Amino acid sequence: MTSDRVLQVSVSRGVATLTLDSPANRNALSRAMRGQLRSALAEALADDAVRAVVLDHTGRVFCSGMDLSEAAGGSSQDQGVREFPELLELVWSSPKPVVAAVRGPARAGGVGLLAACDVVVAADSATFAFSEVRLGLVPAVISAVVLPRMVPHVAHRLMLTGQVFDATVASAGGLVDVVVPDADVDGEVRAQLVHLTAGAPTALAQTKRLLRARQGSLAFDELLDLSARFFAGEEGQEGIAAFREKRAARWVPTAD
Repeated sequence: MTSDRVLQVSVSRGVATLTLDSPANRNALSRAMRGQLRSALAEALADDAVRAVVLDHTGRVFCSGMDLSEAAGGSSQDQGVREFPELLELVWSSPKPVVAAVRGPARAGGVGLLAACDVVVAADSATFAFSEVRLGLVPAVISAVVLPRMVPHVAHRLMLTGQVFDATVASAGGLVDVVVPDADVDGEVRAQLVHLTAGAPTALAQTKRLLRARQGSLAFDELLDLSARFFAGEEGQEGIAAFREKRAARWVPTAD
């Protein structure tokens, strides 16, 4: 383990568990996190002994989204968001089932990460938000994996408002598959893995390819350009600054 290690990886009984382990920044999708997660996923998918993958986390937050401290300043070409589509597509197109264990809040890109998974198990205390618009950003890249999952009018409202919603709303809207009491997350994840690993590996891979094909093409190239422009743009930089300075962004109406 090195000092910059932000991901724990373990393999047991055919399951690779990738645990986001950067609680100091709420498991944000920093450069280190994106790189280590992408490498660990690729390694797990190439390992014939691995039948399924679990995305878990330490700390109280599943994933807070992109690391905004790294997104301040720079052009759209410099924004780390440009690496994110590759990570989402790796999860989305994985021939092996991927299960997310969500024990706490997920925001923005963190919601996209869990949405790319095949099965999402959430604690009933978990909360979610598409917080991009409140930061002057657009949930463009994550829309490729979120919209195929969610009830359209629910996604429409939640992406426009940026409001925080609970696991019950997430389940009803299709974002989350199973909601259980906090203490039961591990047990439910194990139960899902029993079912998922009961299928033949090649049959599972082909079935997933069939299911994903029916959900349409992921136009990541266009979506990442849109997202990166807003990260580097005037509104995005103001929203990021306001978030870091714990103040209202300048576009928020003030009381008369």
